[in-house]
Amino acid sequence: MTTVLITGASAGLGAAFARGFAAKGCDLVLVARDKDRLGDVADALAREYGTACEVLPADLLDPADLDQVAGRLADRTRPVDILVNNAGFGLPAPFPYSPVEDEERMLDLLVKVPLRLTHAALPGLRERRRGGVVNVSSVAGLLPTGTYGAAKAWVTAFSESLRVDMEPYNVRVLAVLPGFTRTEFQERAGMDVSALRDAVWLEPEAVVEQALKDLALRRPVSITGRRYQAYALAVRHLPRAFVARKMARKRRAPAGPDA
Repeated sequence: MTTVLITGASAGLGAAFARGFAAKGCDLVLVARDKDRLGDVADALAREYGTACEVLPADLLDPADLDQVAGRLADRTRPVDILVNNAGFGLPAPFPYSPVEDEERMLDLLVKVPLRLTHAALPGLRERRRGGVVNVSSVAGLLPTGTYGAAKAWVTAFSESLRVDMEPYNVRVLAVLPGFTRTEFQERAGMDVSALRDAVWLEPEAVVEQALKDLALRRPVSITGRRYQAYALAVRHLPRAFVARKMARKRRAPAGPDA
């Protein structure tokens, strides 16, 4: 029986990954800050799929909680076969206008946390010579899109490098690059996305379905939808200076006396 640990599992893509793996008969370890919502997800999965769900409430920005989750991943007596690094958040304002404390918290959650958890999981995965790591990145990391995009670019590069290191051990590593997805992410970040057309939005279930297919096929990167696949292909050939100017026009200072 495969056991999957998912961070940020109480909603959005994390909950969708939980449903996707539960439908495949996997046992789950669900990690998120909100204990009540996490329990609701676990109960729903148990009713629908008969899934064994371990609930592990944790604030991954709290060092003690991060140690607890890392310890669970390193526990050889209760092996975790697949780690899904999904937890994250965004900020509404460009870097020059965000409190540096918020920027540091975001960087820790998007970069330090998956680095630490992956490092905790790898010895067991290498030893058993099976399993995998799924890192949720973003198409935002393909172009200059602020510090969120910069962190996600790191996640993608980290995943592709780690994939090479783990290939001799039969351990799969996948970077998932969603586009705009219908979750709570934008609302929590305070982002105004009202001008976006319906055609750009993805459903979380579609992102997870594509990711699980790509994981099974041992692909390095998973991008859902022809629109975003074409976007990823195009940006590889655009001059970086041209792209930077285009993206800069879209990142404006927030309204206010300092704008």
